[in-house]
Amino acid sequence: METQTGAAKMKWPNRQKSHNRKFTALSIALAAVVAASAAPVAWAGPEIPFSEAQIFFELNDTDGDLGIHSSIDGEPWQMLEIEDPSERVILDVMPSGRLAKQGMTQLFFESAEPSFDELPPAEFFKRFPAGRYEISGITLEGDEMESTAVLSHVLPAPPGNVRVSGIAAAINCDAALPAVRKPVVISWSAVTASHPTIGKAGPLQVSRYQVFAELRTAPFHKFSLDLPPNVTRFTVPAELADRARDLKFEIQVRGVNGNQTAIESCFTIR
Repeated sequence: METQTGAAKMKWPNRQKSHNRKFTALSIALAAVVAASAAPVAWAGPEIPFSEAQIFFELNDTDGDLGIHSSIDGEPWQMLEIEDPSERVILDVMPSGRLAKQGMTQLFFESAEPSFDELPPAEFFKRFPAGRYEISGITLEGDEMESTAVLSHVLPAPPGNVRVSGIAAAINCDAALPAVRKPVVISWSAVTASHPTIGKAGPLQVSRYQVFAELRTAPFHKFSLDLPPNVTRFTVPAELADRARDLKFEIQVRGVNGNQTAIESCFTIR
């Protein structure tokens, strides 16, 4: 960051020569101080890593849309920046006023997720190339923070063979919905491969499944559950199933690389 200083021309009243000499000496001293403050100061200490620094993609395989997400956490900071693998800045955050004085610690964002008709996956991935993204910041004390997040174009395949109490799940919530009795059990086949058509093919290891279930009508109660990669079924809680006739659910597959693929469907309770 460059700092420019300038001196405005001012007319001083006639004074004794001794006063002029004192003023000249003071001006020289002040100029030296300004010059010293304008010079860049090299930070000699180690850079502080963020406690969390993730950048990843989320695919809604049912609706056909993609978004880029990030989750960052660490020491209180007054400035944060993200650079892509070509060192182009894609995010620059600098709080102001009282929030700048207080400092920020956590930041989560998700981009807009236009449909594939508006933004095909190939064009989306060109905007956000795979590689190392540098996340840097400045703490409230002026220390430097830096971590690296690796963004991959390998996305999990969507879960297949999704069934609701043994009945094949609907392809989406606008299709004919299966009608089931309580208790409701949702199951699927384990995901072991990358997405067959979107992103880049490559090794894929699942870190977890995340399941969401919610009422389709008010008051829109919602339930969520994290499952380990070896568990591929769950029972919808009775307190949720007893509240309405129609329910919506989502199964989200998260890879070890952070990328997520989700499917959505609905069912009716008889």
